[in-house]
Amino acid sequence: MSVTGVWVVGVVPDEEIRDLLSAAAQESSLRPVPARCDVPEGLAWWRGKAQESMFSTSTTSPGGWSADDDAFRLSAFIDSCYDDSEHAESLRDDVMNQFPPDAVEGLFAATARKASPFSALAYALGPDAIMRLPGWFGDFLLDAEQVRTQLPAAEEILALTGVRRRDVVERIHAWMTGLGDDPDHDADELLDGPLRVLHHAISTGQGAAGHVRWY
Repeated sequence: MSVTGVWVVGVVPDEEIRDLLSAAAQESSLRPVPARCDVPEGLAWWRGKAQESMFSTSTTSPGGWSADDDAFRLSAFIDSCYDDSEHAESLRDDVMNQFPPDAVEGLFAATARKASPFSALAYALGPDAIMRLPGWFGDFLLDAEQVRTQLPAAEEILALTGVRRRDVVERIHAWMTGLGDDPDHDADELLDGPLRVLHHAISTGQGAAGHVRWY
C-alpha cells in the first residue's frame, strides 16, 4: 500500500494560535518525545554520519539514487520521533482547520509519495541545523511574537545560496528518489516555502504553525 508524506506550514490568526498553544500545553503535545524515540542516541549517530552521503547512484533509474542502510536508519529515527497519538493528531486537525485555504503567501504544502518531505529536508540540512528550526521535527506552533523571534534562525538555515544550496537540493533529490517515488519534487520550494509563510505571518501580524502528516 502506497503512502504519502506531507509537510504543511501556514499562517494562523494570533488569537487562534494562543488557544492552540493552551490546548497543546494541557495535553503535553507541544513538543512530544514518544518513548520509542531515543533522541540522544539517534542524534549522536546522525551527527557522526551527517557529512556522508547515505545514497548511491541508481543503476536502474537514470538520475535517481538508491538508499543505503544508513538512509533507512535515519528515516526510521525521524519517524520514531513523530507523535501519532490521538491527542496529537487531533491537535493537527485543529491546526489544519485554521490554515487559509487559498493563500499563496500564507500557506505552504509539500507532498511526496512514499517519503516525508520534512525528513528529506532534515537529511539535506543535517541534525544541528534541523534541531535549530522551531518546534519538534517539523511540528510547531508560534504566536506572532515567536515568529519574529524565530525568523533569523530560520533564515540562516533555509535561505541558502551558491554551493551550499546546490548540495542541499541534491541531497533532497536523493532522498526523494532513493526512499521516495517523487523524482520531480521541487526541492527549492522545500527551502523557500516555509520562509515565505513566516515572512507573511510577520507582515500580517499573525502566528504560524507547521506539521508533518502521513496519508
